[in-house]
Amino acid sequence: MNIVHAASSTTQVYRIFIKASPQTIWDAITKPEFTQKWGYGLQDQYDLRRGGQYRGLPNDGMKAMGMSGVVVDGEVIEVDPPHKLTLTWRMAIDPSMAAEGFTTLTYEIVEGKDGVSRLSVIHDCAGRPGHAAMIAGDQQGPGAGGGWLWILSDLKSAIESGAVTAA
Repeated sequence: MNIVHAASSTTQVYRIFIKASPQTIWDAITKPEFTQKWGYGLQDQYDLRRGGQYRGLPNDGMKAMGMSGVVVDGEVIEVDPPHKLTLTWRMAIDPSMAAEGFTTLTYEIVEGKDGVSRLSVIHDCAGRPGHAAMIAGDQQGPGAGGGWLWILSDLKSAIESGAVTAA
């Protein structure tokens, strides 16, 4: 597995190679029936047009722990299926993170050779240190996740083999 990670408190860039077409990766990122199978298992809902709403709703396990409402939210800034999706993004369920405001998240998908595509995730967290620590996987303690490295590893597994480490 190839994951490249460059983290800073401002912009974090992650790249992973997945044996799949750009369309398959796009669908895994944007279709609720697929988003529930990897990462934190959120039911991501996109209105895939400029200005459209983005919401990540809790999975059944989160609901069982008492979480309700929207976990993450934002607005679509740019959409070019199946190559690029840019949106505002914030952790809405945590009041301190929600107070930090929105970050900018970009997915870029480039078709490569032999059925392998490159997915780049560029997450600009300028002025949002809580978000930056969370997505880098630097938080500790109960409920702390593994950030984008963990999420993208799970996405790759879900697409290539159907096996996942999360949700």
